[in-house]
Amino acid sequence: MIELPFARDEYQQRLRKIRAEMAKRGLELLVLNDVANQHYITGYDGWSFYTPQVVLVPLEEVEPVWIGRAMDAAGGLLTAWMKPENVVGFPEDHVQRADRHPMDWIASWIVAKGWGNRHVGIELEAYYFSPKGHARLVAGLPNAKWHDADLLVNWIRAVKSAPEIAYLRKASTLAEAAVVRAFEVIAPGVRECDAIGSIQAAQIAGSSDFAGDITALPPTILGGENASAPHIMWSDRRFGDNETIALELAGVCRRYAAGLARTMQLGKTPTRVADTAKAVIEGMDAVLDAVRPGTTAEAVEAAWRKVIQRYGLKKESRIGYSIGVAYPPDWGEHTISLRPGDKTVLQPGNVVHSILGMWMDGWGIEVSETILVTETGQETLTKFPREIHVKS
Repeated sequence: MIELPFARDEYQQRLRKIRAEMAKRGLELLVLNDVANQHYITGYDGWSFYTPQVVLVPLEEVEPVWIGRAMDAAGGLLTAWMKPENVVGFPEDHVQRADRHPMDWIASWIVAKGWGNRHVGIELEAYYFSPKGHARLVAGLPNAKWHDADLLVNWIRAVKSAPEIAYLRKASTLAEAAVVRAFEVIAPGVRECDAIGSIQAAQIAGSSDFAGDITALPPTILGGENASAPHIMWSDRRFGDNETIALELAGVCRRYAAGLARTMQLGKTPTRVADTAKAVIEGMDAVLDAVRPGTTAEAVEAAWRKVIQRYGLKKESRIGYSIGVAYPPDWGEHTISLRPGDKTVLQPGNVVHSILGMWMDGWGIEVSETILVTETGQETLTKFPREIHVKS
């Protein structure tokens, strides 16, 4: 068996919080389709989410149930903390068939368990939960009363425990190592794909004490005019002389992600880049000054906006989001957003990735920090110089 990332008591504490929220909402069964939430509750860790899988949490104090493809149930026995009878595999004849669907089988299992007429909360906004899957599950449970349970677990995840924070600290060191590697390998004439390969090796190899994991978002290294677009992928394009390069990288330990964005310059830094970087770094200082318990997410963004407005700059997109346990295709938790209108009150244990990306016409820069809200203020988990790294 693979060692659990947390003690069983940690999982029980999570379940108590989830069930308390279920009781408030009148839910008797929770159907979880978000892969990160499934891992958060069970410890299950496998690349099996390309076929339907769910975690069921009944209101009563019994173990949750993981249901997925039969061949992957073996992985559940190796990685999840529950008893073997609560790791369930649907048969292979339900995989990618036009005449049947895994949710048909899962619905029948729920009925056989005696849970078919319950008030059921379900995550509808989940990357790997298809409209067809939802339709088949609902059709197979005609006596269930359905309720939207999007983000129920995500909001509980937003406050990290001490063991979770310990993993985020480790992940942050891997993020720093990834940026160091990027600065080492990127140079005029080097192909983007070669730089990415070296960076990913650093991310996944980890340290001598712990392994790194695959990142939920792939590394983004945006050179020249590509830096005007935050999410395009690498190619065999070669870095050129005098390019400004925006890097958004991460480190991951036991699925906990810490992001770190920085900017490097090949050759002389253009005045517009230097001036914008000055504003952005000052803006990050304002963000860090604003982050503390009791502050709202929108107040943090307002502190940033006040700074950049003095420089004649503006930014339409949010400047940060809650981060933690993550599976592809995203490392955000979909809860706290540092933007106007988000009145979420920050509290100790929140962790946000504040990314100050300025994607301009034909160029761009990025600076980010993974920030822990502490009892008295904040701590940047990633510790790395924010100035543009110039490579002659």
